[in-house]
Amino acid sequence: MKKIVPLILLLSFWTPYAYATEDEQQKLLRDSVLVMEEIMNAPDQEIPANLISQAKAVIIFPTMVKGGFFIGGRYGNGVATVRSKATGRFGPPGFITQSGISFGFQFGAEAVDLILLVMTQRGIEGLLKSKLTLGGDVAVSAGPIGRHAEAAADMRMQGEIYSYSRSKGAFAGISLKGTLIEENKDANHTYYGQTPIRDILMNGKVKKLPQSAKRFIKGINLIARAKGKGAKK
Repeated sequence: MKKIVPLILLLSFWTPYAYATEDEQQKLLRDSVLVMEEIMNAPDQEIPANLISQAKAVIIFPTMVKGGFFIGGRYGNGVATVRSKATGRFGPPGFITQSGISFGFQFGAEAVDLILLVMTQRGIEGLLKSKLTLGGDVAVSAGPIGRHAEAAADMRMQGEIYSYSRSKGAFAGISLKGTLIEENKDANHTYYGQTPIRDILMNGKVKKLPQSAKRFIKGINLIARAKGKGAKK
């Protein structure tokens, strides 16, 4: 019960009026915090505390859609946030998109929530480029889960990006290798009035933060701090 308290406090800032008037970027930020909270606190399936405490960046795609018949595709809008070296806190969100094609026997469609933990500086540099190919520019692998995965996570800390997904329908598993992550220039320009994702993600570059960005930053850091405390126990 204690785990959901930070989320309840955070959601109190999003009033019914805000739900009715929020734009696409505001909704994406709100949904991203919800997904992060739910996946982080999934019973016996949570992300190991030591991974989130050492992650250099977090990428969230709430309700990524995948589907196909023999040739499958996936696409979705998401956000990325980078941890400041100076403060240790995650900073302003940058809007991104992802797309990919997979081959093989598959049938159906599914909505998936996806979280990517970027663990290395090389991964950060890849994210700051206009395009990043998972499995090409940087290595990606399924991250360990559960309370008993801490030791495994320690052994695998050389990984560049760890992925965590939550399925909402019946569909065969899918590899993220070859997935293309790109800066959503239109969304960033609409939201911030500036487009370079490097300027948005790096600490101190955004001159004025919208209220919904402040709520996102507060929510992500509350979740990360709660998990970080768990890592020290």
